[in-house]
Formats: sequence, C-alpha cells, structure tokens
Amino acid sequence: MSSMNPMDILKNFQNIQSKLGEAQERLKDVRATGTAGGDMVRVEMTGEFQVTSVQISPEAVDPDDIEMLQDLMLAAFTNATANVKEKIREEMSSFTGGMDLPPGMFGG
Repeated sequence: MSSMNPMDILKNFQNIQSKLGEAQERLKDVRATGTAGGDMVRVEMTGEFQVTSVQISPEAVDPDDIEMLQDLMLAAFTNATANVKEKIREEMSSFTGGMDLPPGMFGG
C-alpha cells in the first residue's frame, strides 16, 4: 500500500474547496417550486432556502377552514424544500464527479 504525499492531499482539498465555493455561488441561481392541493398553493424557493414567492388560489381560502389552508401551506413548503434539496444534489454531483457527499451536507 503506497502512502499519499501530504502535498497532494492538500492540493486536492484546496481544489474541492474551490469547487464547493463555485457550487455555493451557483445555488443562488437554483429555483424550485413546491405545490399542494393540486396547485392551490405554490411556494418558490432559492437554493439557499429563501422563499421568493407564495401563491394561494382563492379556492384554498375558506374562512371556516383555516386549518386546511395551514396544512396546504405546510405541504407546499415541505415539497419546495425537498425539491430544492434534490436540485442541490444534482448540482453538487456535477461538481464532485458523482462522488457521494456526506449525509446532511448542504441540507441533504
């Protein structure tokens, strides 16, 4: 078994750090939408998990059933978050050459 040169390890680490920096910049451009109730509620998020848009159709607004609207909002946010994470995974795999990232990295 050959030993690795510490300088090679450092060079690889710096290369990975540089790629991660590029990837984080690209995440600002990632957009994903989450929906619930057959598109009655739509939430758009960035790759940094910032909400940029919320749309609620009039049919979802029932003053006698606020809980339903709350549930739809929660479902749409959950769906948007999952979609952002998937786009981040796709984005990261292009940078890492398909190398698996540790679970939990970048909200995964």
